Amino acid sequence: MGASGSKPPTLVVDGLTTRFATRGGTVTPVDGVSLSIQPGQVLGLVGESGSGKSLTGYSIMGLVDAPGRIESGSIRLNGRELFGLPAEEMRKIRGNRIAMIFQDPMMTLNPVLRIDTQMIETVLAHQQVSHAQARSMCRDALARVGIASPDERLLSYPHQFSGGMRQRVAIAIALLNRPDLIICDEPTTALDVTIQGQILYEMQKLCAQTGAALIWITHDLSVIAGLADTVCVMYAGKIVESGTAQQVLEQPRHPYTHALVASAPSRNPRGQPLKQIPGMTPSLINLPSGCPFRERCERATDSCRQAPPLHNGEGRTLRCFHPVGAALEPRA
Repeated sequence: MGASGSKPPTLVVDGLTTRFATRGGTVTPVDGVSLSIQPGQVLGLVGESGSGKSLTGYSIMGLVDAPGRIESGSIRLNGRELFGLPAEEMRKIRGNRIAMIFQDPMMTLNPVLRIDTQMIETVLAHQQVSHAQARSMCRDALARVGIASPDERLLSYPHQFSGGMRQRVAIAIALLNRPDLIICDEPTTALDVTIQGQILYEMQKLCAQTGAALIWITHDLSVIAGLADTVCVMYAGKIVESGTAQQVLEQPRHPYTHALVASAPSRNPRGQPLKQIPGMTPSLINLPSGCPFRERCERATDSCRQAPPLHNGEGRTLRCFHPVGAALEPRA
């Protein structure tokens, strides 16, 4: 499902930095993040909890409020700069040109309103169509995500749906205005494997049909392996490795990515204890100097006390002094 290289990217994020003021000090959960995604392409944004991947999505959507703020960087959607746009202009873009699907569909759905009311409002907020046309679009959107008897389902309330069906409704709402970019924040985590597989298939198919670019935020590498064209791996607010899904998952270079892939149950020999990454993700208030992964890294040396350089080449980026596969300097 690769995108044509001749098309300009749907989204280009360059040096995005988001900070929060807390009682313990200032934290930077999104620290100089840069990425781009082509039309019809799926980008997987992966990392442990607390790595900053969800806040990257919220920052792109313009959903960061006090005490947080986007401090610097560029967010260009189809060439248009979003960073610094007035709130009213961003409201016109959200739900129209950019849509977000959350882990909990009840963050999208109002429990006291019927599905048709919520969906029709979404259409009328951004398109000059009649109520009947909007209703027809909503019916088609439900059918597109595999919901049977869409006319009857439009008259239902969210509590009358299963978790998987509610998530399908949330996806249908996100797709109503045919956005250029969809950001999915672990939308299948709470669902069983069968429903998860169905939704992943529907999302792939819809992106291929509509040309929408998709950012899929997750900690589950098995999902990314079958879904994404490109992968960005985040740790402590920074992207530490990026490239095609095949490059990153089959030949990881950053020690953190390598450890993530090695800890996947599918990579574990039968009967052996699961491999784990030692230690915990560091507090963003008190990050270690230099590479934030160095205290958990088997390849760390004294040079890792300095900020690691960002290497670009062969279609991938890497932020590390001692990539996996490279010669390692003697330890002090």
